[in-house]
Amino acid sequence: MSYFESFMLANSAYVDLHGTAHLPLKPKTRVAILTCMDSRLHVAHALGLALGDAHILRNAGGRATDDMIRSLVISQQQMGTREIVVLHHTDCGAQTFTNESFAQHIHQELGVDVSGKDFYPFQDVAESVREDMRILRESPLIPEDVVINGAVYDVDTGKMTQVKA
Repeated sequence: MSYFESFMLANSAYVDLHGTAHLPLKPKTRVAILTCMDSRLHVAHALGLALGDAHILRNAGGRATDDMIRSLVISQQQMGTREIVVLHHTDCGAQTFTNESFAQHIHQELGVDVSGKDFYPFQDVAESVREDMRILRESPLIPEDVVINGAVYDVDTGKMTQVKA
């Protein structure tokens, strides 16, 4: 049985718990969370969120890329969010490579030249949160009155530590 088939079975059980309540399209807390795709970070549980509470946007490293900003603009302008949380975590895969070493790896494995492409690696997790908060604050697409906070999630303990800009 593939994992997908297991997921489909698990979903059948979930449907029974979910019920038929119609949740509003707009997130209840008016918060969008920019975070990493890491499987050790269960954002809803870690932050006490229920279904329909917040937009959770994920990518490798939880970085404030152009596409994440696109999603945040839609979240704010169409769905009414007024707060952003940048949530990175310890022991991130984005800390394990540089753009140059990854470009070499991709060229060796796939035969594709991606030199010059930014894969958004970083060394210091708190500094990466500060950098992404700065990128969001400086974006003309994010209104000045949007509250932006940041934190680091510890994958070993589950504890979040606030990062000040």
